[in-house]
Amino acid sequence: MNGRRHVNGGAETHESAGVSQRDDMDIPSSSLVDGAAAATDAEHRMGLLASFKRYPKAVGWSAFLSLAIIMEGFDTALLANLFAYPPFKERFGQLQPDGSYELTAAWQAGLSNAALAGEIAGLFLNGIIAERIGYRYTMIGALSMITVFIFIIFTSQSLTQLLIGEILAGIPWGKSRCRCRVPPPPSQVPWGEECSSAGRLTHRFLGVFQTLTTSYASEVCPTHLRAYLTTYVNLCWVIGQFTASAVMRTMVGRTDEWGYRIPFALQWVWPGPLIIGVYFAPESPWWLVRHGRIEDAKHALRRLTTVSRSSSFNVDDTIAMMVHTNEVERAASSGGTSYFDLFRGTVNRRRTEIVCVVWAVQLLCGATFMSYSTYFYQQAGLPISASFTLTMTQYSLGALGTILSWFLMQWVGRRTIYLYGQFALCGILLAIGFASLAGRESIPAHWAIGTLLLVFTFTFDCSVGPVCYSLVVELSSTRLRTKAVVLARNIYNLVGVSTSIMTPLMLNPSAWNWGAKAAFFWVGTCAACIVWTYYRLPEPKGRTYGELDILFAKGVPARKFYCTDVDQFREDPQGPDGVEKGGLLSRTSMDDE
Repeated sequence: MNGRRHVNGGAETHESAGVSQRDDMDIPSSSLVDGAAAATDAEHRMGLLASFKRYPKAVGWSAFLSLAIIMEGFDTALLANLFAYPPFKERFGQLQPDGSYELTAAWQAGLSNAALAGEIAGLFLNGIIAERIGYRYTMIGALSMITVFIFIIFTSQSLTQLLIGEILAGIPWGKSRCRCRVPPPPSQVPWGEECSSAGRLTHRFLGVFQTLTTSYASEVCPTHLRAYLTTYVNLCWVIGQFTASAVMRTMVGRTDEWGYRIPFALQWVWPGPLIIGVYFAPESPWWLVRHGRIEDAKHALRRLTTVSRSSSFNVDDTIAMMVHTNEVERAASSGGTSYFDLFRGTVNRRRTEIVCVVWAVQLLCGATFMSYSTYFYQQAGLPISASFTLTMTQYSLGALGTILSWFLMQWVGRRTIYLYGQFALCGILLAIGFASLAGRESIPAHWAIGTLLLVFTFTFDCSVGPVCYSLVVELSSTRLRTKAVVLARNIYNLVGVSTSIMTPLMLNPSAWNWGAKAAFFWVGTCAACIVWTYYRLPEPKGRTYGELDILFAKGVPARKFYCTDVDQFREDPQGPDGVEKGGLLSRTSMDDE
């Protein structure tokens, strides 16, 4: 049946909110909108605890796939230390006049940028492949590739071979291997201390696994669980870094090549179990709906839920809601799912801008600055041997901050946490800047700056850090989500290259020599982010994807997303892109906009 239907005050007509019923769907056209409306209402009424009871298997599968992020955090922390590790420098570096070995700056830059090139290419390919073959098979393919490419890095006997391995490994990893840029010369800081702290956020580049796991989590879980499972990625990252730092600490006493080959070999621990688990995981029902595989979507949804006999949960209604949302978005984007469609039409351009800037804000709010707390503590006289303990403290604060963000999200929205988190970060940076005015010789000032950076770390990890992941996947459309997240992550990577180059130059006495006064620079960028967030970032809390589509289609101002009621199944005039949209019932007048 090619007609379109909608529900308006309980009466059915043949015009719907941009929904066209396809012949290959097993849901009768007469029940499509009714079922979608019922599922939307049921999802709103289902609170947090009820969502956990209804979707325990979805939570389990999402958490399992996110273990790939622990693997990435583990890998990144290991690689961040290589350029300072004596056996590695002796094997691949050049002899210096003082008898030590160092990698040349050109090779350090080449290895880092080669991996970044592989990452960017891998991310864009991921956006295409994942939409064609699904999240599961894309992830299995990436895990298989990294298993093979680790052999190249593990057996490297020359910098050229290592360079090739970095490029190839960058494709499935979707992240660059970190190059630490700590102000003190490497010869003054022993391995295990130089990079363990600074490598954490100086280059926090990852992509394929992170974009897949966050997208998967956002699609297999209901509205009330989305934020928790997507921000869980941040916790996984911290766990991976914590584990890797502990492993590297055990390597300090080794002086042979196995001191860096063993950590490389440990990376093989992860892919095998993950491949097996991902193979048995259900595919995203949203992806199956987008490909017209309705019966497969129903089967996947049943595998993700636990339904008691007394439950009112209806699989057909939930799938109808997915179909309805998919068809609205198909009409709004003329059916396209290419990268070009991200910029086609007012609505898509707005959503693309939001997800890209949201991820860039994670760096522009001063995040690259916070990883230098160890440096300022050392300037204050903290023994270098205590740096490892301080690094573990930072990781613990990151984990606690992420967990605290889950509690905050029960009471306030994502936009609120993101906005006021930036206000707090801006205030901390301002305090650091004023503390730096005491001069480089002031020991109390160095202690204060180091402590404020730890406070900055905790504040970041309970606000901007984890909430970013939820915002990116929730505010992109379901049909273009994978490509939107990929593009946003690559924008993040490019911004990260700039910030990670500038920050060491700001701090290094032999370069710009700003020292902690660099905090004033980040106060400026953070203030700009606050302004953008206030005017451009909407609130997705408690909204289904269909409702978010309607709010964007009607051009509702970001500040009014939260206070605008949506009846997406009510007939309404066309939106800005010429597509019929659902109804809006605003609690506040929109005329003043």
